Amino acid sequence: MRNILRCIGIVCLVSTLAGCFSSTSPEEVVLVDKKEEVPMVVSEQIHELLRYLTNRDGYLKDSVLLTEYSLMQEFYEKNGYHPIWSEADHWKPAGDSLFFMISQATSYGLFPSDYHHPILLEIRNKIILDSVSRKNAALWARADLLLTDACWKMAHHLKYGHLNRDSITIRKDSAFTDEEKLNLLGSLHRNGQVQTMLNRLEPKHKGYQELKKGLAAFLAKANFQPVESIQYPATDSMAFVQQVGKKLKAMGFLDSSWVAGDDSLVFAKAVKKYQSSKGIITTGFVAQLTVASLNTTDWDYFKTIALNLDRYRQLPDTMPETYLWVNLPAYQLEVMDYDTVALQSKIIIGTPKTPTPVLNSSITNFITYPQWTVPYSIIFKEMLPKIRKDIQYLAKENLMVVDRYDSVIAPETIDWNKVNKNSFPYLLRQRQGDDNSLGVMKFNFRNKYSVYLHDTNARGLFSRDNRALSHGCVRVQKWEDLSHFLVRNNEIRYHPDTIRALIQRQEKKTIGDFPQVPIYIRYITAAGADGDIRFFPDIYEEDKRLKERYFASKSNNP
Repeated sequence: MRNILRCIGIVCLVSTLAGCFSSTSPEEVVLVDKKEEVPMVVSEQIHELLRYLTNRDGYLKDSVLLTEYSLMQEFYEKNGYHPIWSEADHWKPAGDSLFFMISQATSYGLFPSDYHHPILLEIRNKIILDSVSRKNAALWARADLLLTDACWKMAHHLKYGHLNRDSITIRKDSAFTDEEKLNLLGSLHRNGQVQTMLNRLEPKHKGYQELKKGLAAFLAKANFQPVESIQYPATDSMAFVQQVGKKLKAMGFLDSSWVAGDDSLVFAKAVKKYQSSKGIITTGFVAQLTVASLNTTDWDYFKTIALNLDRYRQLPDTMPETYLWVNLPAYQLEVMDYDTVALQSKIIIGTPKTPTPVLNSSITNFITYPQWTVPYSIIFKEMLPKIRKDIQYLAKENLMVVDRYDSVIAPETIDWNKVNKNSFPYLLRQRQGDDNSLGVMKFNFRNKYSVYLHDTNARGLFSRDNRALSHGCVRVQKWEDLSHFLVRNNEIRYHPDTIRALIQRQEKKTIGDFPQVPIYIRYITAAGADGDIRFFPDIYEEDKRLKERYFASKSNNP
């Protein structure tokens, strides 16, 4: 009996030791003297590492996580645990190519640290510079698994980006399936065309390609080191101008020979050029917004570019032949027709307190001489205090009170002091005409926010640089051109003169017998232009929110 218990104890001890061994960190140095034996030992090391990763939920070290360890186990097991990226004591061309792409990840708006770049660089330097390290099978095994994990992650980011799928993501797919990942790795293992295959995953959208082209120029002159901040307000005006000039010269907006005290017109021209490139009102004077922009580091600008590349990655692989593209921070609407800009117009958008939503929809119809039904939010937040103060406010704003049967109610019969959200069974409507807030045309598209495109009775506002002025709807400067474009294929019935006649007669008419045109309202704060990048203001602080969520931990040493 004593012997049986002793045997049971030994078995338990062996089992415990085996369990401990499987979770013990694998050897970091396993030297193989004979070159021909390296592949076999590397395969054994890969097998051991995968077992270790399984017991550690993918953590190679506390700070190194291989998220796809279970899928790796499946692929490497089918492949006999042979390495994918190396051969004997040297890298395969595919391994070199993938490491190069990881090192240059910033050129794709990605972050090298996401793909194990620091540890891969350390391993690579050891193997290239040290003949003993080239015999270390454990080093080759670790590099292989790290590269595989990096390959899958980079493929995902190139096609889908970092942002989570949301209501405006048009892609039907939002992530690679396990089968797609295995097929991708298998193809790369067979043909070695790493850069070609990964580049194919990028969006083909023109805006993406132009922004990426501008990114190359940005990176060529970017300085990711900490920079001196300009203090504002300044106590020494000459020193202030000198500091601003130094930054403008470093960014190429001011000639390097310029010094403080030289031609002030040259300095103002450089300031205007800088302000225009950053979406700031072009005054030529350096005030708070311009100083804040000058104090923004290149690293932060890079994150802005990366964020906007990711926004393009939310689009489908193929866009419709014809669509409306509304970019809120640029205050601009474009009509795209067969990859050509058929129409471009200034727009006015919602204020930061009443932002215009990003959305996808389709233009269904447009109305000449529309009536404006005032949203309850505007009635109770803005109009009610003014009505209580002076009931003539309604007449001055061309507003009428109507009930649910569209019958006009005399405003004097209502006790406005007792009106609240629960005791107001009426609507406020603005009579159609030149004084109507919608102007003389309104474009409808289905959406849950009750917003639309429309003309305006305050057309002078289009001359402003800052046009975040509306309650959420989008006012279009070239509304007439847009209406002509929508009915362009039915000129017999809707000749431009026909629409103009309707407006001249002040006739209300709904026109909807044309193919619906998709509309995409987007928030793009960095756009490529002539090989450079133009930045637009983060009006609604969406960039700030998303950077904090996705990029806060990214190192500024790419």
